[in-house]
Amino acid sequence: MKIHTEKLVEKTRGFCDIIDITAKVQEQVKKEKVQKGLVTLFVSGSTAALTTLEYEPGLVEDMKELLERLIPANKKYHHDDRWGDDNGFSHLRASLFGPSLQIPIESGRLLLGTWQQIVLLDFDNRPRTREVALQIMGETE
Repeated sequence: MKIHTEKLVEKTRGFCDIIDITAKVQEQVKKEKVQKGLVTLFVSGSTAALTTLEYEPGLVEDMKELLERLIPANKKYHHDDRWGDDNGFSHLRASLFGPSLQIPIESGRLLLGTWQQIVLLDFDNRPRTREVALQIMGETE
């Protein structure tokens, strides 16, 4: 059994930036030669999240519009009163999705659906540098 931990670093624009990181995750799985196992992903920070979706321009815009309706950026939140950073909406959006994902690995490939990609969502109200920890566990070749 092999266990390897790696970090992906992504520069984001904030404001509901949605970045496809699937290829980078698959590249790490291939590099570690894990044939059967599990990859766990975790993004540090309370204003970013991870999920899966079909990463295409229409759905990316639909996601942004949905989040704006559910948790508007221009509303005042109690968090903003306490810290004055006006990013209460960012924290709420991130907590809705959560900071981590687990994806099975079979035959050296992530077991994602045909139209399913892994995405990093940055909800903060400014550009950020995000670190996504990957822990790849499993049997090698």
